[in-house]
Amino acid sequence: MKTITKALFLAALFLTFSTRADVTLKDNSEILGVWSLYAEAMALDKEKRSINTIWEFKKDGTLNTKSKDTRGRTGTIKIPLKYSIVDGAIRKQSTPGREKYETCKVVEKEGYEMVLKCKFLHYFLRKGGEI
Repeated sequence: MKTITKALFLAALFLTFSTRADVTLKDNSEILGVWSLYAEAMALDKEKRSINTIWEFKKDGTLNTKSKDTRGRTGTIKIPLKYSIVDGAIRKQSTPGREKYETCKVVEKEGYEMVLKCKFLHYFLRKGGEI
């Protein structure tokens, strides 16, 4: 009985780690297009904060972002950023006009859904929307 319990524990541990394995991107063709960034969270299991941002990954290495100010102070903000795929992760410009970058790993990607883990936040995206 003790052996069976150990085997079940090890199998559960293996499955836990294998389901959380990062997705390695081959190139930008896997993320091209418009994505709706609908939530962010400090961790996958933490509370999600709703946001309304659109990311458009273009073939030329440009990430067009469009955000609405939910408080109505500035309206809509559009910012072009640079991005590339490095070692299977997205390396995107963190500040427009500066050569400062952050790496975002794809934690989950299934169908039209994708979750990115960047330096401080997890971003939850859904394919589609309008820029």
